[in-house]
Amino acid sequence: MGLLKEKDAEQLKQVFAQLPNEVKIIMFTQEFECEYCQVTRELVEEVAALNDKISVEVKDFVKDKELAEQYKIDKIPALVLLGERDYGIRFYGVPAGYEFTTLVEDIVDIGRRDPGLEPAIAAELAKIDKPVHMQVMVSPTCPYCPKAVRVAHKFAMANEHITGDMVEISEYPYLAQKYDVQGVPKTVINESFDLVGAHPEAEVVKKALEAAGA
Repeated sequence: MGLLKEKDAEQLKQVFAQLPNEVKIIMFTQEFECEYCQVTRELVEEVAALNDKISVEVKDFVKDKELAEQYKIDKIPALVLLGERDYGIRFYGVPAGYEFTTLVEDIVDIGRRDPGLEPAIAAELAKIDKPVHMQVMVSPTCPYCPKAVRVAHKFAMANEHITGDMVEISEYPYLAQKYDVQGVPKTVINESFDLVGAHPEAEVVKKALEAAGA
């Protein structure tokens, strides 16, 4: 029995039916799969089976070390979402619960090659010419977290200098301690700047500009 209910799978087929371009998901696991690796792999494989424009490549975090380093993957399970290039969109942990919607919406954006940002926000993001790493700490039961993750992923798609991570914090408790996560969502930018809660894109772009020294 699959992870996706039949009704949900049919709805997703309709959502993906108009994808104009291909979307590739690279999933990093390991030979003896970690606690959450198997369910993450099975989930994205089921999603990819719904449309021939979506594909999944499963890689071994240890054996494919060079590729993991290329994508700067430092923990598993990890997902990298690609279009005609690497957009810097990352998922660390199972994109389950509310975050499953984030995965679906990201696939649609990448398929369209359009993050759907307002022109004013895109213009501000264009000022960033240095690396910006946005880590959004989430839990699958948090209804506000997808908004924060989507902002980070849209920004990453719009600017090649930005990487946006979803981090399911219960799977990486050491990060919760490192970043003093008292509540989610919490967005950590370049290790030094943070935002707690889901904020409008205009507020987040200001923090990103600040982190980039722009």
